[in-house]
Amino acid sequence: MRSMRLFLYSVWLPMFAVLAALLMFVGQHMLVDLTVLERYDPGKPTVLLDDTGAVWATFALDKREPIDINHVPSYLIQACLAAEDWQFFTHPGISIKGIIRSLLVNLRHGRAVQGASTITQQLVRLIYFGHKKTFTRKIKEQMVSLLLEIRFSKEQILQAYLNHIYFGCGIYGVQAAAKRFWAKSIQDITLDEAAALLAVVRSPGTYCPLLHPEATKRRRDLILRNMLKLGFISQAQCDSALASPIVIIEHQEEKLALYAKEAIRSRLEYMVGSHELYTGGYVVQTTLNKDIQAKAEQAFATHMESMRRTIDPSVEGALITMNGVTGEIKALIGGYDFTTSRFNRALQARRQLGSVFKPIVYAAALEAGKEMDEVLIDEPFSLIDERGITWQPQNFDRTFIGQMTRAYALSHSNNIVTIKTLLEIGAPSVVAMAGRCGIPEKLHPWPSLALGTIDTTLDTALGMFNLFVHDGVYVKPHMISWVKDTWGQKIYSYAPQTHVAISSVVAGKILKVLTLGLERVRATMPDSWIDSESASKTGTTNDFRTCWFIGATPELTTGVYVGCDDNHTMGNDRYPLHTAFPIWLGLHRQVTTEQKAFHYDPTLQTICIDERTGKRSKPEHPRAIKIFI
Repeated sequence: MRSMRLFLYSVWLPMFAVLAALLMFVGQHMLVDLTVLERYDPGKPTVLLDDTGAVWATFALDKREPIDINHVPSYLIQACLAAEDWQFFTHPGISIKGIIRSLLVNLRHGRAVQGASTITQQLVRLIYFGHKKTFTRKIKEQMVSLLLEIRFSKEQILQAYLNHIYFGCGIYGVQAAAKRFWAKSIQDITLDEAAALLAVVRSPGTYCPLLHPEATKRRRDLILRNMLKLGFISQAQCDSALASPIVIIEHQEEKLALYAKEAIRSRLEYMVGSHELYTGGYVVQTTLNKDIQAKAEQAFATHMESMRRTIDPSVEGALITMNGVTGEIKALIGGYDFTTSRFNRALQARRQLGSVFKPIVYAAALEAGKEMDEVLIDEPFSLIDERGITWQPQNFDRTFIGQMTRAYALSHSNNIVTIKTLLEIGAPSVVAMAGRCGIPEKLHPWPSLALGTIDTTLDTALGMFNLFVHDGVYVKPHMISWVKDTWGQKIYSYAPQTHVAISSVVAGKILKVLTLGLERVRATMPDSWIDSESASKTGTTNDFRTCWFIGATPELTTGVYVGCDDNHTMGNDRYPLHTAFPIWLGLHRQVTTEQKAFHYDPTLQTICIDERTGKRSKPEHPRAIKIFI
């Protein structure tokens, strides 16, 4: 017994003395006032301006509504304990076992990678220290946690915690979250909703039900099972809650440009941080035009609804319209319905380019000294492909028509002559051309490259096509021009990413051929066509999995793709002119108001040729086309 007393005096009493001294030091040097936790300061919202200077969207905190813990359902508190800290009412603010465990992990890694976070520590971190993991911060966090436990009751600490949890998307506190997710007060939520709320706390970016309802449900179910193990709920209650789906009542907000808004939010959050985004009072000059965006959404929805009825209910797609000179995106649509799928297909979906890539092949050929009036033979032939296998390429309709000019081959998207053109100049020159034209992917110098056997995004394809419209100058599409802080100082200005990819002569020769396809379409529907000169390229991948249409006027360049997310076929004979093109035309009929012509290099000379033989021809000849030399 005497030895035990000596041990206590020699070890524990000094430790308590050190702990008391640390607490006194922290208390003297850091004001810990719990009342500050109950004050609501929403800060200033971040506003997004369109290209006219009008506000079209904001990022602001949902109104934080502090709620008394006596008005919180018991199962919400139980869910909180089951999710975050089941020993909350018995520990002194820190978990000794957790500290030892995390200390061993951190020592093994040589840095702070894991923390032992009680509810009290999480509250301290929310208010005082942030989430940066350092040994110094952890020590301070533990000291302040102990001090809070001495000064305040468990109920006060838990109440402050519930009123300050961050749920993502600018939502703080359980009351604001309940109203945002289910349009009800926290007092009225059900058991499954309570568990879903606490599911978000671990990682709002991963589990926020507005963004990731399936992930929320997985985490919610885990919390419900923990509640069952802890004896908080019965088996019947658990089973009933587990069977309940995650159903979110959408917050009523401006429905315009939701995919664009989310893409901008993600970029801004990376720039300034998630909290500052909603409270920092930033002004963001975006490139979007509200009128063009609204008309794009109308055209997109109209034709997508038709295709979902007649082709496949799972058909998806995307659209981007940009100013071809500046690269400013004027409208962006990332899918059919933002409320059911927030995957931004305009910026994230990688689809095979198909024939949209062919202008790159012919641009490389022109640089190598070839001309668009030269004649090649469209005929069956074979070659050894990149795998060492004999390849017999086919045209899309599996027919061959004999001699044709390169101009005919490009404007009619012929495969055989395009492959022969690539073989003539060498695939490495086409790979190099693609890199200069904004294709970031590593391409293999294989013959099949001529048919666009590469996967890339819509914004990349749009930038590639656009350079032919604007004298060979590549300009990267973008949506943010500048960002100012609350004091009016610019913290970001877009630095134009442009370069001369090809000569204006080469660009002009390709562009002239790209106008031929729409001239044929114009002849069949003169009463409903647009006034401006226009150029385009279609693309269709194997089995009609993806249909592309990228077209331009002198003012705007617009790209559209249509296809199912799992890349299954849309069925036979689903060509771009029946799928993607009506969306493009539906928009450009509304936004093209003036009759304008493209700018071409003044040194180019117009000639009239027979598109099949390449011989000079009179304009009235049925196969006559105008090209540049």
